[in-house]
Amino acid sequence: MNLLEVDDVFSGYGANEVLHGVSMNINEKEIVTVIGPNGAGKSTLLKTIMGHLIPSKGEIRFKRKNITNFKPEKKVREGIGYVPQLDNIFPSLSVQENLEMGGYILSKKQIDRVLASVFELFPALKSRKNQKAGTLSGGEKEMLAIAEALMTDPRLLMLDEPSAGLAPGVSASVFSRINDICQLGTAIIIVEQNAHRSLEISDRGYVLALGEKVFEDKADKILSNEELRRAYLGG
Repeated sequence: MNLLEVDDVFSGYGANEVLHGVSMNINEKEIVTVIGPNGAGKSTLLKTIMGHLIPSKGEIRFKRKNITNFKPEKKVREGIGYVPQLDNIFPSLSVQENLEMGGYILSKKQIDRVLASVFELFPALKSRKNQKAGTLSGGEKEMLAIAEALMTDPRLLMLDEPSAGLAPGVSASVFSRINDICQLGTAIIIVEQNAHRSLEISDRGYVLALGEKVFEDKADKILSNEELRRAYLGG
């Protein structure tokens, strides 16, 4: 069953239309990577799915419910988590306070329960739970941002450039943890410039260019497609 369906969506910023009739879907417990050049509309797609932008045309369905015009908070309550590329943690708060902020729709008892499972998934964060988030390393900050989004136990998690600015070894650790999260039952959409690494852990991929979907296939087929490699994967 399709968990999320994006059907012929047009979206953008005021008069500046960025997405021109984009359609995609994601199934339960699946990782899907969206790649494309800068300005292709990848981040705009995630912002539109999350409700930060409202489509001018088209429909977005989650668990078969039309959520096109839902505000972000309502989409969180429906089961969608989102980690933007920038400003995705509260630097002046501790690690635990950040996580508690992520669970703002939960009761205190629920937060305590989810915190325990999140710390099990991210043991490095548990050991730093009283540390100010702004003092963490780049990789730890990205892990914290992802952990914060997991506090509401989303069915779908959307990640915008999770490896941006990270050293290769740290990036590999982040992608490994993303794969672990999917194995636990959460579907994931990744927008990523490190297309090779992201596609390696993905089931399927979409290619956007100039606000339009130009290709979709299984991730391994995209990785082995010489034309796509030259055009979008750096050879």
